[in-house]
Amino acid sequence: MTFATLGLSDSLLRAVEQTGYTMPTPIQAQAIPAILSGGDVMAAAQTGTGKTAGFVLPTLQRLGPQTHKRPGSVRALILTPTRELAAQVHESITTYGKYENLKSTVVFGGVNINPQIRALKQGVDLLVATPGRLLDLHQQGAVNFKDIALLVLDEADRMLDMGFIRDIRKIIALIPAKRQNLMFSATFSQEIRKLANTICKNPIEIDVAPRNSTVEAIAQGLWKVEKLFKADLLSELIQETTDQVLVFSRTKHGANKLVKRLAKDKIQAAAIHGNRSQSQRTKALADFKANKVQVLVATDIAARGIDIELLAMVINFDLPHVPEDYVHRIGRTGRAGATGKAISLVSSDEVKQLKSIERLINRKIDYLGDYY
Repeated sequence: MTFATLGLSDSLLRAVEQTGYTMPTPIQAQAIPAILSGGDVMAAAQTGTGKTAGFVLPTLQRLGPQTHKRPGSVRALILTPTRELAAQVHESITTYGKYENLKSTVVFGGVNINPQIRALKQGVDLLVATPGRLLDLHQQGAVNFKDIALLVLDEADRMLDMGFIRDIRKIIALIPAKRQNLMFSATFSQEIRKLANTICKNPIEIDVAPRNSTVEAIAQGLWKVEKLFKADLLSELIQETTDQVLVFSRTKHGANKLVKRLAKDKIQAAAIHGNRSQSQRTKALADFKANKVQVLVATDIAARGIDIELLAMVINFDLPHVPEDYVHRIGRTGRAGATGKAISLVSSDEVKQLKSIERLINRKIDYLGDYY
């Protein structure tokens, strides 16, 4: 199967070809024709599966040629949980929509609102937004919801985790009832299904990745280590490799502390979490991608939506409270057929979380030793 068999227009196929992709991923192969058919779609797909192009390409095509727009109007609205993800989705629209003569913009909090108000003034075809900033703009009369014909909820599960449910409900109440709805989520939990029932009408369901399939190709190991010695062990593990490492910390404060601790051992690290400004987060990610820092220390929420290709190693400094988050975390390594390594540092008070994770992935994580 190629992109040409999915029903995309010649101009979109040309843009795809220029990115160097020839074969659609499983989510793209199923989602693109389903979205082009005009019905509602509910898809389970994790970051790194190509899901963004899976909804961006057909959305660009569904909008068709540019029409006259009223001030502040929007035709397609894409909601994302984090600013990083919003920026990446918008980058994808720019890449694939280069021949489409469609206007798009991205809005999120943590930056000056005035340039965003100006960008919306003439009206846009596609708007990528985080829920809070979108409602601020609506309250200021900068955005008009009357022309929205297509709504995308990206990473719906993460939006629920982050407490955006009320904002999402407010937005849904403000936009036209007659529209196409696309919902993407890493898992179809009961809460997600409940939300879907209030948004989608008879959606086509797509589930490309059983919960644990993404973790099969990844070498997973654990060290038993008490909290006191975790930072020493982390430093040693990083010094043993020349690879770049993504480290997960459960708290923002913990992430900052680790960066300082690693600096003592001359390890270049940067932190990315909710308390950092947008420019700090963007710089940390850019430095990591450019190989200027070896280690990126992230919290779950900040790391969601960060797209880092070919990451060799992920280290869980703390185990997550939600076992599904473990799958998201380690799914950032071993992508696109490459093998990856995931190491967890487990203290005695995290044994319960470890058991929940092993139950979810249906296997025992390899024991690498005790460190003290």
